[in-house]
Amino acid sequence: MSSDAMRPTGAESLIATLEASGVEVCFTNPGTSEMHAVAAIGRAQKMRSILALFEGVATAAADGYGRMAEKPASTLLHLGPGLANGLANLHNARRAATPIVNIVGDHAVSHRDLDAPLASDVAGFAAPVSKWIKSADRVEDVGAAAAESVAAAMGAPQGIATLILPANTAWEHLPEGVKLAAPPVRVAVPPAPDARMIRDVAAALKSAQKAVILIAGKALLEPGLQAAARIAAATGARIVTDTFVSRQTRGAGVPAIGRIPYFPEMIVDDLKGTDLLVLAGTKAPVAFFAYPGRPGALTPEGAKVLSVAAPSTDAAAALAALADELGAKGPAPLTQLKRMERPQPGALNATNAGAVIAHHLPEDAIVVDEGATSSGAAFGMSGTGPRHDWLYLTGGSIGMGLPLALGAAIACPGRKTVCLHGDGGAMYTIQALWTMAREKTDVVTVIFANRSYAILKIELMRTGVQNAGPQALSLFDLANPEISFAGLARSMGVEGIRAETVEEFEAAFSSAMKRKGPVLIEAVI
Repeated sequence: MSSDAMRPTGAESLIATLEASGVEVCFTNPGTSEMHAVAAIGRAQKMRSILALFEGVATAAADGYGRMAEKPASTLLHLGPGLANGLANLHNARRAATPIVNIVGDHAVSHRDLDAPLASDVAGFAAPVSKWIKSADRVEDVGAAAAESVAAAMGAPQGIATLILPANTAWEHLPEGVKLAAPPVRVAVPPAPDARMIRDVAAALKSAQKAVILIAGKALLEPGLQAAARIAAATGARIVTDTFVSRQTRGAGVPAIGRIPYFPEMIVDDLKGTDLLVLAGTKAPVAFFAYPGRPGALTPEGAKVLSVAAPSTDAAAALAALADELGAKGPAPLTQLKRMERPQPGALNATNAGAVIAHHLPEDAIVVDEGATSSGAAFGMSGTGPRHDWLYLTGGSIGMGLPLALGAAIACPGRKTVCLHGDGGAMYTIQALWTMAREKTDVVTVIFANRSYAILKIELMRTGVQNAGPQALSLFDLANPEISFAGLARSMGVEGIRAETVEEFEAAFSSAMKRKGPVLIEAVI
């Protein structure tokens, strides 16, 4: 064997560098171009590889992992089409500002110009969701590019770093003198809060008659919430979150805050009379969609808008500095524990199902919410329950919930993860159940089975469509044929239970909260 063949490959340099930079998990659906990377993962010391049966599962799982671990997982995807399969959930991850190292295999550099059937513009596919893109076209550059990708994903603002790995730079051996693992690259930290901006916002809050502070990002973890609550106590300002945020700590022992509604006219009503809107880690509210005759920008007329922290800065630190500037040094008022009462027996609906979930939710749970029209009751009723984290559908692209819960559970194996999901969105990434069973994750999934795309029925009316007719309405109907989610779960190794009454649902949910392992409850509402 030649001395060249004894040296590590580019794929081995990739994995060793990721490990040295703190990346411990890879969610993957690989193909031929990634075989050397797969082999390198198999020989890795620390890297845990997790197989997904669809790339959208891998990308959303990396999102869930990053939101809870507060550091990146990697993906490993196959060429441009594999990346394209995962793009919808990378869109959600971008909106959540989740750090992800998104590794995409490509054809060998010498093969690119041959226009093979799977050839595509990988960088072009990646661009809309990535803050950083690089193709490691020489084997000696693979390690350095891997280290850069981790620093880019973690650096302010956090996001998706896409590293393209041509097949030849994965299989080629490192030149003599090139180290196996490149050293970690320094991560850019958010700038310190702008002192002048803090003073300006503090002065405006003191003179405002009806101020609202809209917060998002890392400000929704405990330090940011504590600071926001101190500001509210000192100024009378109302603290609210965006409609959909990446992660929010809630429950007993945490300051309680509201969130702005989903529909634009409700937002207008909620913010009516506001004369000062302060933004911390977010932007001024806009409607999810355009509607005939209705505004898209929803800032109250005449309101002054100030930013205390741009989305790329440390909003929690800025809120703490603002609280200090206001002299709000006392402890923030905290939510007192008050569990939701158990509902009365009877037919199951979204409201009494939410009461069951809120009553039995354990301490330190992680709740992943893609329940669409059906999870609002559970959210509202759990606000005074045991402390927990709530993760939302940030980018609006459905099919995130199941794999997001998978990734969150991998990041936090000692915590119970509860996934609340609509039946329509669940079918986008139902394959995540198979990986939950394979990895023995502690995820309890509740499928709200209303047999329809219920939100689209609402939107049909709101957009002013007249006389849609039965053929159009059938496009929102999931009852013909009826899907058995409990049966699908069992077919993929997850315990599946069907519940049609409050008694059946409570028995199933309370039991699942007391034991480990993946369970799916089909809540027929």
